[in-house]
Amino acid sequence: MSHNSILDNAFDSLRRKTSFRESLRILRSSSKDSLKSAKSSKKRSSSSYQPYAVYEQTMAPIILRDPEATTKLLEAILDSPSGRRSLSRLARTCRAFADPALDVLWRDLDSVVPIVGLFPGHLFKKARKPSMGLSKMPRDEDWKAIIKYSQRIKRIAYDESSNNVTPSIFAVFEESRPVGMTYILPRLQELTWKVETSATLDRCTLFLNPELQFLNLDVGSKLPKLNDFLVDMASRTNLKGFSFVSPTPLPDAFTELLSAQDGLEKVALVAPGALSPGIGRWVAALPQLKNLQLDLTGRAPIAVEGFFDELLPRSGDSTPSSIGSRDSGVFSGEELDFTEIRKSALRLTGDLPPKGSFTKLCKLQLTGEVANIAVFLKHLDSALVHLELVIEDPPDNADWLDLSELICGRFSRSLQSMRIIATPSSRFADLVRSTSRAEPPTGRLALDKFVGLSKLIKLEIDLPESVVFTPADIQTLAKACPRLEILKLCPLSRFPPPHSPKLTLESLIPLTIHCRNLHTLAVVFNATPGSEKVLRSQKVCSPSLLRLHAGHSWGSDPLQISILLSHLMPKLELLKWFQEKNRTGFIEAHAKTWQSVSDTLPHIQTLRSTERSFVRVVMPELPPSPPVIETSEKGIDATVSMVSEGTMAQPQLVDADVQFSPELVSVEIDATVGYCEASIDATPAIAEMGVAAMPEKTSASVSAVAPSTSTSTSTGTSAGTDSNLPVQPPHISSISMFPSILNFLSFAYRFVTLPISLTSRILQAALAQFQPKSKGRGDSNGNSAAKSTPLTSVSIQTGTEPSESIPMDNLQVRQ
Repeated sequence: MSHNSILDNAFDSLRRKTSFRESLRILRSSSKDSLKSAKSSKKRSSSSYQPYAVYEQTMAPIILRDPEATTKLLEAILDSPSGRRSLSRLARTCRAFADPALDVLWRDLDSVVPIVGLFPGHLFKKARKPSMGLSKMPRDEDWKAIIKYSQRIKRIAYDESSNNVTPSIFAVFEESRPVGMTYILPRLQELTWKVETSATLDRCTLFLNPELQFLNLDVGSKLPKLNDFLVDMASRTNLKGFSFVSPTPLPDAFTELLSAQDGLEKVALVAPGALSPGIGRWVAALPQLKNLQLDLTGRAPIAVEGFFDELLPRSGDSTPSSIGSRDSGVFSGEELDFTEIRKSALRLTGDLPPKGSFTKLCKLQLTGEVANIAVFLKHLDSALVHLELVIEDPPDNADWLDLSELICGRFSRSLQSMRIIATPSSRFADLVRSTSRAEPPTGRLALDKFVGLSKLIKLEIDLPESVVFTPADIQTLAKACPRLEILKLCPLSRFPPPHSPKLTLESLIPLTIHCRNLHTLAVVFNATPGSEKVLRSQKVCSPSLLRLHAGHSWGSDPLQISILLSHLMPKLELLKWFQEKNRTGFIEAHAKTWQSVSDTLPHIQTLRSTERSFVRVVMPELPPSPPVIETSEKGIDATVSMVSEGTMAQPQLVDADVQFSPELVSVEIDATVGYCEASIDATPAIAEMGVAAMPEKTSASVSAVAPSTSTSTSTGTSAGTDSNLPVQPPHISSISMFPSILNFLSFAYRFVTLPISLTSRILQAALAQFQPKSKGRGDSNGNSAAKSTPLTSVSIQTGTEPSESIPMDNLQVRQ
C-alpha cells in the first residue's frame, strides 16, 4: 500500500471519529513509508537528499487538506499521556506538521515561564532555569524568538501564589522590549490573572491588548487600587467575557466602572454582593449576554429573589385588595403572611405577572444549595442549552426532586448539556473520609423525575457522596434521553468490599438499546458474566459505543467480561480504568482483571467480526417463495369523460401617457466687482509754538566834538567820571519811544555810526600815547575838572550802575 492511500485512511478514520491511537499508528506507518520513498529517490537521483521536502510534497496535500480535522488530530495527541512531548517531536521531525503542531502547543499556556525561556541562554541567572530571572537586560535582537512565538499564544494564566517565576521578569517586559513591540502578546484572547497584592494587579496591564476578549480576575484579598484597574481595563479593551472571583465584596461602584463594557457575552461573579438588585439590573441589561455564572452559597431564598427585584416594575402589590399583597387591611401586630398562598392562587388563575428575564441566555452555571438554585431558575424564561450545577452534596431529596421536575418542565425542549458536580467544601469532606476503613457510600441521587429531555446530548454527574445508581435509574435515563452521546455517572466513586456497586454490565443494556448515538460511557459497575438470553440477542448490541471508562469497577473473570463487552459494544476502541496503586480505593485484583480484559478484548472483537462476515457469505438469505395470487372477475367502466372548456385570454391594455419636459431654471449671477472706498488723512501734524525773542534794549550815546572839548555821556543817573568834573549835558540822550520804532532806529544808528566811532576811538588811543599824564584836581564845588584832550573820551552806561570807560588797548579792529 502506498503512503498516499495510508494517509487517506488516516484522514477517513479521523473523520469517522475513530480513536487517536489508531490515527497515530497510521501516521507513524505513513511517515516511515514516506522516508523510505525519499531515501530511494535519493539513490536513484544524483541530487541532494531532502526528506522533509519529499515528505511535505507527498503528505501535505492529503492530510492537511482540512485544517479543522488536522487540529482535532493534534488535540487528541495533546490529550494523550506525554502528549505535549509527542507533539513537540512531531513538530521537529515533520515540516508539514510543524506550523499546526506549534500552534496547538503554544495556544494555551498556564504560566509565563515558557515565554521567558525564549530568551538566549546567556541572559539567565541560572542555566536552564528561566524562572530565576535574567542577569542583565536583553537587547533588541534577543527578542526575536519571543516576537515569533507570541503570535501563536491565545490564552495564558498567571498565579501569584504558585511563585513559579520571579516578579522581576515583568520589569524586563516593561522596560527593555523593542520600540515597535507595543504589546507582549498581540494575539492574546483570554487572560487569567490570580493575584494577592496591588503590585501584581498592576502587572496585568502589560497584557491588556485591544484583541483581548476574555478576562478572568481572581482577587485573593481587598485591593485599594482595584477601582483604578477596572477603569483602566474598561477604557483599553472591549471584552466579550468577564469573570470576577473574590472572597471580599464587590466594589461599590462596580456597575458604573463596567458600564462601558456593553458587549459582554459571558459574566461570572463569585463574590459577596453579586446578588444585589443593582447587579441584577446591570446583568439583565447586557444585550449580548449568553453565559452567566453566579454563586448562591449561604444566601437565603429571599436574597435570591432580590436579584430580580429591579428587573420589572412592580404594580398591584401595595394595596390590601391585591392578591399578592401582604397587607390584610387589619391593624394587627401578629398578622399572618399569606404571600405564598396568594401567589399560588395567582398562578392557578394566570393573573400573576411573570418576572421573565435573560431571554438570550443559553448557558448557566449556579453554585449553592439546591433550593436556592430552584428559586433562581423559576425566574428564567430563556431557552437554556447548557446547565451546570455546583451543589452541596448530599442534597435534600425533596428539594432535588423539585429541581429535577422544574428543569424537565422548563428546559426539556432546549437543554443539550447538563453537568452536576459538588462544591469544594463537599469534596474536602470526602477527602477527609477517604481511608482504607471508610464506610461504604450510601448516598443516592434519584433520577425518577427525569422525563422528556429529548434534546439532551451530554449528561455528567460527579458527586463524592451521591454515587449509588440503580438499574431503575439507567432505565429512566435511557427513556428520558434517547439522544445521549456522552454519559458520565460518578466515574471516580469507590466501593470497598464487601459492598459492591448496584449496577452490572447487563444493567447498561437499556442504554445500548434506546441511546443509539451513545459513544462515551463512564460508570462504575460490577462486571458479572452475561446470561445466555443476552448473548443470543442482537438487539442489545450498540452500534456507536467507542469509549468506556470503568473507573473502580469490579471484575473477576476477564474472559467472560471480554465476551460480554464484545457483544454489547462490538465497536469499542478505548477501555480505561484506574491503574494508580497510590490512589485511594485502589483494589489490585480488580485492576489486574481489567488489564486482562484490555488484552483479550481486541482479539475477541476480531473473532466476532470474522464470524459475522462468514455468516453473510456462507448463508445468504434465500429468496422468499412467491405468494399465491387470488384472482376475481370485476367489471370497470373505463369511459373517459370529456369536458370542453374555453379560456378567454384577452390581455388588458392600458394607455399611459408620460409627459417629459425638462425643467429649466434661469439663474443670473452678479459678477460685479465690489469696490471699497477708503480715505486716508495725510495732513502733516503742525504744532504752533510761540517764542519770546525780545532782545535786551540798551541806550547808548556817542559824542563826537572838537578835541579841545571834553564830552561826557551818561545813560543813567550816576556820573561815569570823577565827581569833581563838571557835568555836561549829553549831546545825544536816550529817548523813550515805542519798542518797535526804538529798535529800528537803534539798529540804523549803529549801522551808520559804527565805522565812525571805531575810527575816532583808534585815533584817540593813538594820540594819548604822546600826551603827558596829569592828575585832575577838584574845584571848589567838589567836581573834578578834566584836562583838555585832543579827542573826547566816550563813556557808555547801562542801567543804573556806574559807567565805565571802554579800554581801547584791547579793542580788536575788523579789517
